[in-house]
Amino acid sequence: MNLRSHIITMTVLAVISDAILIPFYPQFYSERYGLDSAVHVGAYVAAISIAVMCTLPIWARVARRVEPLYLLVYTQFAAGSFSLLCDWAPDVETYWVLSMLMFMCKSSYLLMYPYMMRLTPKDEHAATIGVLSVVVHFGAIFGAVVGGLVLEAWGPRASIYAMAAGDFFQMAVCMYLIQSGKIVRVNSGAHAQAAAAAPRRFDWRARLPILRLALVMLLFDFSAYLIRPFFSVYWQKTTGYDSELISGMAFAIPGVVAIVALRLHARIRARGGRLPDHTVGNLLLGMVGLLLHAAPDPVWIVLGRLLYGWALFQIIVKLEVNLFRLSTPGRYAHDYSITNFFQNLGVLLSSFAAGAIVDRYGLHLPFLLAAGGFVLTALLDRLILDVPSADHVAKLEVPAHAN
Repeated sequence: MNLRSHIITMTVLAVISDAILIPFYPQFYSERYGLDSAVHVGAYVAAISIAVMCTLPIWARVARRVEPLYLLVYTQFAAGSFSLLCDWAPDVETYWVLSMLMFMCKSSYLLMYPYMMRLTPKDEHAATIGVLSVVVHFGAIFGAVVGGLVLEAWGPRASIYAMAAGDFFQMAVCMYLIQSGKIVRVNSGAHAQAAAAAPRRFDWRARLPILRLALVMLLFDFSAYLIRPFFSVYWQKTTGYDSELISGMAFAIPGVVAIVALRLHARIRARGGRLPDHTVGNLLLGMVGLLLHAAPDPVWIVLGRLLYGWALFQIIVKLEVNLFRLSTPGRYAHDYSITNFFQNLGVLLSSFAAGAIVDRYGLHLPFLLAAGGFVLTALLDRLILDVPSADHVAKLEVPAHAN
């Protein structure tokens, strides 16, 4: 396996570790602490976003001096250790503190994304982003299914152990890459020179295109994640199936669609075709899928998951491609931390909103509001984004060194 394959494997494990409990926090808090509060679950998921959005910029700064893979050895060990301590937490307050520390350390694995993109030529960015997007979706599939199985069969304690195992595995992969000499150092050589050439001081005018993109990402992520915290509960109440495993499989349908979409994209590229930009069309398709979620019939919900999954994959890839077109190799980690901050802010707001909306209006309304959010995202995309074409970028910028 080469460096790229190892990084993808690490990303899969990281996403699986994250996704084990994401669909099941209402059940987790109910079984472990006897707490049945939609507002509390929404606040907890929002707090996870705060932890990530506040610590990733710090890790990005540290990674300027410490090679990212070296950094991950320590941060993932800390994340796994805090995860194990969560098993000991005797009350909700202690669990909150320990789990937030875990997510703060865990967030450092997101540095692997800009790290990998620095080692990838510009003309391969779309394909690489597509692969990474599917990796995230596949991790969500496996994580949701495994999480449902583990929670149903062995309970909350086993779920915590499974999350810790993912962190320690990432640490082990990093140690192997370091000892085998397979890592590519970005704090020395040509990569370091490119980073040094980039201005350190934040220039609002120069970063305005990135900030506009970040605003679109914020609205999109708010809309897309508004339906996540309570989907498994909604599915169980609507269908009458109380199994966490089945609800986890329903939760993971968009991930399956993403894998199909990636294969289709690869086939089009292999035949020399070019993928058209249908961002607005995909947002409207996603809106239809979200509206179908609100139908009180499992068949319509599954169809809605399929349309939502297709649209989600297409839009995520397009927005990420735009990020790396607007950025430069030396600023990838910094600009990624900016857009990630806004994305997590969107998830944060959606988590707070989802808890309050479900508590007051019921489980159907988040799907309707998310559909409206997709329409607003389409309008914002047309009004404020001005992203250069791939051909234009290739003429203006020197491609990053391939690995």
